[in-house]
Amino acid sequence: MALSRVCWARLAVWGSAVTPGHFFTRRLQLGRSGLAWGAPRSSKLHLSPKADVKNLMSYVVTKTKAINGKYHRFLGRHFPRFYVLYTIFMKGLQMLWADAKKARRIKTNMWKHNIKFHQLPYREMEHLRQFRQDVTKCLFLGIISIPPFANYLVFLLMYLFPRQLLIRHFWTPKQQTDFLDIYHAFRKRSHPEIISYLEKVIPLISDAGLRWHLTDLCTKIQRGTHPAIHDILALRECFSNHPLGVNQLQALHVKALSRAMLLTSYLPPPLLRHRLKTRTTVIHQLDKALAKLGIGQLTAQEVKSACYLRGLNSTHIGEDRCRTWLGEWLQISCSLKETELSLLLHNVVLLSTNYLGTRR
Repeated sequence: MALSRVCWARLAVWGSAVTPGHFFTRRLQLGRSGLAWGAPRSSKLHLSPKADVKNLMSYVVTKTKAINGKYHRFLGRHFPRFYVLYTIFMKGLQMLWADAKKARRIKTNMWKHNIKFHQLPYREMEHLRQFRQDVTKCLFLGIISIPPFANYLVFLLMYLFPRQLLIRHFWTPKQQTDFLDIYHAFRKRSHPEIISYLEKVIPLISDAGLRWHLTDLCTKIQRGTHPAIHDILALRECFSNHPLGVNQLQALHVKALSRAMLLTSYLPPPLLRHRLKTRTTVIHQLDKALAKLGIGQLTAQEVKSACYLRGLNSTHIGEDRCRTWLGEWLQISCSLKETELSLLLHNVVLLSTNYLGTRR
């Protein structure tokens, strides 16, 4: 009884300062405000699944870049020569992947709009041609790397024979110049052989005027004179049928032309003729597209690459001379019909052998 009286007395004193209504209203406000505060607190502490994945991926990418940077610095400090090869290899993979994506985009556009290869702009045509050539060269590496543990042998072969097995993306700048010189030396060896075959067929030409023009042209080239455009175009009829049409050429003549075009000469003559006609047709289509674009629109590297494809060793020639030579080539090529492409094929030798500035 005494304890209950004390409690009621204290409650009476406290109730004089805070009314019961105010007491219950305050408790209700606190309860409601607690509920209102609970939602934002949970939204901050518990992120959505998409946000969690995004933050995790950002963290992984940041850590990967940091580890990759440390790894590069370690290689550059302790293994400098290997680091150079590693850097070139990784950049080569990136460039090859970019080329593949661009080639796929071009092929997709061709399929959607029903566009043929010869209807493409020059740069897209050239990109597809070069990418096909690169993929063909990489095909051998892909085949020999199929067996288990053969990838170690592949890396060894790539290191020992970079010119034969690797494409230009994986060459150092010095290797690019040296390898292009080596390839041009290979095709230049066949030039005198091709000129001698032309001289041998002169008696087989029925027209006396054509015989004289071809004799004069061969003599000029053998004496070191660069032929004029009209000297070459005067022989259009001679190269459109017997004896200098592609289908009428002798087997040894076809093999020599294959070496001049950097194609293997160890295949049967019918297959070599097919490859020569295909390569010459592609170049002729490129020439028409380039004539529409204009040589002035090409960069210096594009000009040198175009000249090298057509038989000129442009690695040691100035840009202005390359543009002049390419203009002469286009003037001849755009004047020829499809039945006269044998002259364009021989033009790889006729127009490039004695051009000023080339290395002998």
